[in-house]
Amino acid sequence: MGVPADFSVEQRSDAGAVLRFTGDLDIATIGPLDKRLKSLDQSPALIDMTDVGHIDTVGAWIVHRLARDHNCKIVNLSESGGRLVEAVGKSDVGEVDAPPRPDIVTRAVGGIGEGVMLALTSMVGMLSFFGAIVRAVLSLAVHPRRIRWAAIIRHFELVGASALGIVGLMSFLIGIVIAQQGAVQLRQFGAEVFTVNLVGRLTIRELGVLMTAIMVAGRSGSAFAAQIGTMKLTEEVDAMRTIGVSPVEALVLPRVAAAVLMMPLLGFYSMIVAMVGGAFLCWIVLEIPVATFIVRIQEVVPITDFYVGMVKAPVFGLIIALAGCYQGMQVRGNAEEVGARTTAAVVQAIFMVIVLDAFFAVFFTEIGWG
Repeated sequence: MGVPADFSVEQRSDAGAVLRFTGDLDIATIGPLDKRLKSLDQSPALIDMTDVGHIDTVGAWIVHRLARDHNCKIVNLSESGGRLVEAVGKSDVGEVDAPPRPDIVTRAVGGIGEGVMLALTSMVGMLSFFGAIVRAVLSLAVHPRRIRWAAIIRHFELVGASALGIVGLMSFLIGIVIAQQGAVQLRQFGAEVFTVNLVGRLTIRELGVLMTAIMVAGRSGSAFAAQIGTMKLTEEVDAMRTIGVSPVEALVLPRVAAAVLMMPLLGFYSMIVAMVGGAFLCWIVLEIPVATFIVRIQEVVPITDFYVGMVKAPVFGLIIALAGCYQGMQVRGNAEEVGARTTAAVVQAIFMVIVLDAFFAVFFTEIGWG
């Protein structure tokens, strides 16, 4: 236990007031002195350190601050204490003025510019990442023994079979909502029978695949980013490269293959379950028999609507897997980055899915599949 720190003020006619420290000026003993030193009645002309024992960085800072604030001189300080006070003084930059805050227009323009640059950077990065995937696919086509069938089948289960429950529940409820809202509006015109048309065309052409893609993006896309990001953080990806294993072949391609191949099946499953939900509500509320509902669906829904949904599904799966794996590969530094990249993967995947869905809607209408 050190000697408690203390001080006294002596009045000298020749040199003015002298503040004399005693004891050890370290973090364990100097705490109670801080408030007393700040409330001194008079400014000392000298700080006498003759009776000071041990001094650490905290004590050196207190002494330096006192000398700075009262413009006084430090005397009788040991050689090591003098070096420490000098070092602390060199790091004292005083109060730093905050830079002036730019006006709202400048901040808005700057934010837009940063967003555009981030979007362009992400686009270029994803294109480069897609090129690496294509190169890996061509390499596996030449050397098919390197295909990791166990990993692909495992991700088939994770992306497809494990998602049947939540996708089915979501689709069933969406079918009920579409039928209920459609019936309410069409009843005003005495056209409740056209609720079947609304349910069939919306679920098969648009919402079945779109809502499934959003669900897969939130469920599997986030998992892809978190899994690969954690492996990046623990340097497992670097270890793969060191032993000659391609991370794209081992980690990315099984996930991409699972998402691309499972999305059409999940989309088809979603369409069927959504129509079951719509048929259930039409039977209960509108008293349309299930057999009549099925016959009506066959009459009013063209086969091209089914083709549209099946064409969009694998593209959506590719986008989801691409965004998730790309963001996972971008993890750097710390665990917080894993969460940020996982969020970015989900947002990016959902955004691109909706943009592509709008593009497909215009494209298929223009080629006569409206």
